Amino acid sequence: MNLLLHSTPTALWHSIIHNAEETCSVFLKEELEAYLVFLLSRYTTKPEFVNQLIAHEFLRAMASTPAERNQALKDVGDKCLLFAGLFPSIAEKRLVKLSYFVKLGQAAYIGMSAKENDLYESLAEQFVSMMDILQSIRYHSKEHAELLPLQAYEVWSETGSQRALSILKQYTSSIPFILDNHDIRFTKK
Repeated sequence: MNLLLHSTPTALWHSIIHNAEETCSVFLKEELEAYLVFLLSRYTTKPEFVNQLIAHEFLRAMASTPAERNQALKDVGDKCLLFAGLFPSIAEKRLVKLSYFVKLGQAAYIGMSAKENDLYESLAEQFVSMMDILQSIRYHSKEHAELLPLQAYEVWSETGSQRALSILKQYTSSIPFILDNHDIRFTKK
């Protein structure tokens, strides 16, 4: 067990994110890593966000004035990232797939993107990688079980999660691939 000691919460989150990146073999650009660190720092003291209805917030954001829209969309994208990464069981409790939070979060970040290659476009493009990093943090503690085979397949096939694919490969010596949305095949390694 690694004991993490840091002088500030931000430094601690940075270290945790760095360790999770290594675990997932995913390395974010510095700006995305910093965004994730500050996102975690910001929501650590706001546990009530898990009770909010994200789709309602998204629709309200799209109907708001341009000045209010960006902040509201940012909040939606951030919450979706946290739900998908740290609280994936919320999807099951709300009777939606995890990909619902992924797609809604990506749409929120893209809705904020002002130009090509800006931070919010990068957040949308790297959403699944950041979700994988957050899930790695969540499952690193022994309190939470890893994804089961069908959960791993669903997350991988619907989001492209490399972490879910890695977990799926632990259950079988075959490599799954998708022919279409309803036909699963396996091939030998």
